[in-house]
Amino acid sequence: MSIRSEQWVTRWQERTAPALTVLAVVFLVAYAVPILWPALPVAADRLCRITDFGIWAVFGIDYAARLLLSPTRLRFVRQNLFDLVVLILPMIRPLRVLRLLAALINLNRRAEQWTRGRLAVYVAGATTTVVGVAALAILDAERADPATNIDTYTDALWWAVVTITTVGYGDHFPVTPTGQLVALILMISGIGLIGFVTGSLASWIVERIAVAENTTRDATKDDIAQVLTELGQLRREVAQLAGQLGARVPAQPRPDDGASAAAAPGGEPAA
Repeated sequence: MSIRSEQWVTRWQERTAPALTVLAVVFLVAYAVPILWPALPVAADRLCRITDFGIWAVFGIDYAARLLLSPTRLRFVRQNLFDLVVLILPMIRPLRVLRLLAALINLNRRAEQWTRGRLAVYVAGATTTVVGVAALAILDAERADPATNIDTYTDALWWAVVTITTVGYGDHFPVTPTGQLVALILMISGIGLIGFVTGSLASWIVERIAVAENTTRDATKDDIAQVLTELGQLRREVAQLAGQLGARVPAQPRPDDGASAAAAPGGEPAA
């Protein structure tokens, strides 16, 4: 059997998914620590950056392995073009922030399996993760610029929430090219999430209305069936009661019975 088949790709993904999920979480922690604690010792900061780069390289190895195992490599590249972009572009130092997308992609794949059938949990988790990571990325990109208006994580969180909900107050905004790239990605993500939530909510409302209508229709059918049953029973009781009354009441004489009784002997009527 050739090692290049969809079956081998599936096996690889199933076996590596837990490890890649853990690495994605570690990656986010290693990325966040130097940003949230700028006064981190040099050794700790270097360790975080090495961890950051090492895990990103592992994501690249995972992509290469899936590509080699795929029976149709060109189609695999077309179907996973975004994965390839977020693995290649971070080689350019200003675009290092795009390494976050590699971690988010791996987390999202696992989250879809964990929360399958629980839409609210998935949407809440995805939105929270995107907002938190975007706040880290914008703070990392903006804090060193003298003209920045986002210099704390609180400001970054506020900006991320305002941006992803498309409110856009304008009190905080990016001034660096990297920060503007983060903003662009978050805007696109916000539109996608809002569309997803709106569509899911509309689908849920339609489903609930359909269920209510079916329940009402079933209840109406049951009520009609019960009324018909009671009418049939009442009809039988009336018929039974009529039969009993007919048996108890003596037969009444007919109108010509009196004339017959008053007839004279011999069949002649009396004068």
